[in-house]
Amino acid sequence: MTLWYEGPLAAFDTETTGVDVENDRIVSAAVVVQDAPGGRLRTTRWLVNPGVPVPPAATEVHGLTDDHLQRNGRWPSPVMEEIARQLAEQSAAGRPLVVMNAPFDLTLLDRELRRHRASPLSRYLQNVPMCVLDPRVLDKHLDRYRKGRRTLTDLCAHYEVALEGAHDAAADATAAMEVVRAVGRRFAARLERLSPAELHTLQAVWHAAQARGLQAWFARNGSQEAVDPAWPLRPTLPAAA
Repeated sequence: MTLWYEGPLAAFDTETTGVDVENDRIVSAAVVVQDAPGGRLRTTRWLVNPGVPVPPAATEVHGLTDDHLQRNGRWPSPVMEEIARQLAEQSAAGRPLVVMNAPFDLTLLDRELRRHRASPLSRYLQNVPMCVLDPRVLDKHLDRYRKGRRTLTDLCAHYEVALEGAHDAAADATAAMEVVRAVGRRFAARLERLSPAELHTLQAVWHAAQARGLQAWFARNGSQEAVDPAWPLRPTLPAAA
């Protein structure tokens, strides 16, 4: 029997105009599919003209400028539809979806779909719910006492995964997939009896606990920053009265 971390996986990543899931926009995205470790990568990429200026700070991260996106990017509406359908197709095929820091990418995609398609991500997944594997949540739960940051770059260094071309959506998606496989192997004794669907449910619990811990840390240090416990998708904000 093939263990889930040695079997087919898909991975999703975005590059954006910023870190506000309610207001920022997707400028590039990728879905990477691999049937087995070391196997051929099948990559679908999207480049988006977001229709809003790209802040210089965002361009410094991913290298995508307003001029490049206006010349080469597609309009958001059909792109968001294609991405959502691609994720639904991967879910229907039974491939777990690797998403690093899933509440960011999936929530941002949901908001883009609502903005441009007047439809939430859940509509595309109503018959094929996603099974998400988030390397950040998995690593933080399974190796909770390790000190240091847990960005994708940090996780790649810790698990000895090559990350070439960081902050390119396809490169980051591929690296996140390799990190998940590495996490599975390293913690096989604790993970091999769990199915991806069971892990999906557990990660929601683990992430909520991690959020509570971070919220408490912020409070002890005098910060008012709020930490959302929802995973893998944040609920929509209530409409203003």
